[in-house]
Amino acid sequence: MSTFILCCVKWPDMAVSTPFILAIRYRQCIIRQACKTVLAPLEKFYLLRILTMLDSISNSLQTISRKEGEWSSFMIYPLLFIVVYEVFMRYAFNAPTTWGFEATTFLYGLHYMFGMAYTDVHDGHVKVDIFTSLLSQNKQTVIRIITNIAFFMPVMACMTIWAAKFAYSSAIGLEVNSTSWAPPIWPLKILMAICFLFLLLQGVANLLKDIHALKNN
Repeated sequence: MSTFILCCVKWPDMAVSTPFILAIRYRQCIIRQACKTVLAPLEKFYLLRILTMLDSISNSLQTISRKEGEWSSFMIYPLLFIVVYEVFMRYAFNAPTTWGFEATTFLYGLHYMFGMAYTDVHDGHVKVDIFTSLLSQNKQTVIRIITNIAFFMPVMACMTIWAAKFAYSSAIGLEVNSTSWAPPIWPLKILMAICFLFLLLQGVANLLKDIHALKNN
C-alpha cells in the first residue's frame, strides 16, 4: 500500500487514469523499488571488492619498490671500498688505478637509479606544494591523480620504452665504454631500463592508492 501511495505522489494523474494504465504504472513502481532493493547491496559489494583489489595491487607494487631499494642500498659498501682504495693508492703509493673513477661512477649511478622508486614510496622526492597544500585532502588527491595520468605516466612510459630500446641495441652489440679500461656497459643499460620500469610501477601504485583513498573519502 505504501508503494501505491508513493506511485500516486510521483505520478499525480494516476488517480484519474484508466485501470489498465494504473496497473501498469503500479507494476513499474514495484519493479523499480525491487531493483533498488536488490542492486544496492550488490553495488556496495562489488565496489568494496574493487577497492580491496586496488589496495592489494598498490601494496604489492610498493613492496617491490621497497625491497629493491633496500637490496640496492648495499651497493654503498663496494662504492665506499673502491673510493678508499683509490685514494689510498693515489696518495700513499702514487699509483692511481685506471678503473677506480669509472667504477665509482657506475656504482653511484646504479645506486641513484634504484633509489628513485624507493624514494617515491616514502614520498621523498622534491615537490612544490605551495598552493596545493592550501586545498582540502580530497582536492589534493584529485590533483595527484590528474597529474599522475597526464604527466607522470606518459613520461615514465616513454622513458622505460626508450631505455629498453637502448639496452637492447647495446646488448646486441656487446657495447663497451670508450676508455682505456673499456668495461662492458650493456649490463648497466639493462639495469637502467629496469630502474625506469620500477619507477613506472611505483607510479601505478601511487595512482591506485590515490583512487582508493578518494573512494573511501
